[in-house]
Amino acid sequence: MGDSSDSVSIAIDMVPFGGKEFLVKTSRGSLSVFVCGDQEKPALITYPDVALNYMSCFQGLFFCPDAASLLLHNFCIYHIDAPGHELGANVISPDVPLLSVDDLADQVAEVLDFFGLTRVLCLGVTAGAYILTLFAMKYNERVLGLILVSPVCKAPTWTEWLYNKVLMNLLYFYGMCGVLKECLLQRYFSKELRYGMHGAESEVIQACLRLLDERQSPNVMRFLQAINRRHDLTDDLKKLKCKTLIFVGESSPFHAESVHMSDKIGRKNCTLVEVKACGSLVTEEHPLAMLVPIEFFLMGFGFQRQPHFASSSSNGSNPSSPSSHSCIAPELLSPEGLGIKLKPIKTRADIEI
Repeated sequence: MGDSSDSVSIAIDMVPFGGKEFLVKTSRGSLSVFVCGDQEKPALITYPDVALNYMSCFQGLFFCPDAASLLLHNFCIYHIDAPGHELGANVISPDVPLLSVDDLADQVAEVLDFFGLTRVLCLGVTAGAYILTLFAMKYNERVLGLILVSPVCKAPTWTEWLYNKVLMNLLYFYGMCGVLKECLLQRYFSKELRYGMHGAESEVIQACLRLLDERQSPNVMRFLQAINRRHDLTDDLKKLKCKTLIFVGESSPFHAESVHMSDKIGRKNCTLVEVKACGSLVTEEHPLAMLVPIEFFLMGFGFQRQPHFASSSSNGSNPSSPSSHSCIAPELLSPEGLGIKLKPIKTRADIEI
């Protein structure tokens, strides 16, 4: 553990995730890191999308009982929030220099140093997926594997760049206003979920809106500005040495870019799982569709589900031994093989581990 002069540890009693929040001071400013689980276990780090924190981005996935038996059983979870995105965050001073995507990736490395972590598994969503991919490229020896949800890897198109500029102007002049929240919901969720039955908002949407109201607009604008200045990672994707599992909703505005990223990484190291009738935020909209692909992905590294726990998302057909499945076969990731009850999924590639 890092020296107490370098961070502040804050005990949180009434947080659904359970665990402890650390405010880690890095050379580029402070970061909130919420730690869940036994720190003697291997580490899984998460990084959320723009305007989200670990609760609004990952609670749907981690609240699944199956996820507890798979992820919390094997890992200690380190939820890293973008600067100023944690609950109760203060507005970052305008005098603080704006951070680039490279700065944000370097901050992740400093978080690992503080906790004494050598190699980690990474889970990121869209902007967070970009940051963790960049981190994996810069610090490849520290990354065991990548699980990316609706990731981006190219520099923004002129359309995206201009759209983000509009969002930043809304944040600057009006804060987290209704128009801005609607734009963010379109970024996160499918039309089916946003409008629901008879136009009624779902509980997922309502929870997301409540958490967006808690964001500090200037802090969101800083993160969005960094992502809007990101550089193209395409040429370096084949240099990634870690195995990668990509999820993307077919209704995601980043669907084409996620498919492009999967193709560029290549079949040997990457599997793409497409979730039907789903937006970008698969972790919240259809988290059960992620569990079995993640389970087979982790089996390649020797991790397995808690032995006595029966998975409700795989029709009781859980393999009991990692050694019996050395790769993710296409038939295992088919709708029939997965037994997904909510929505079918499909894949574009397989992993050989």
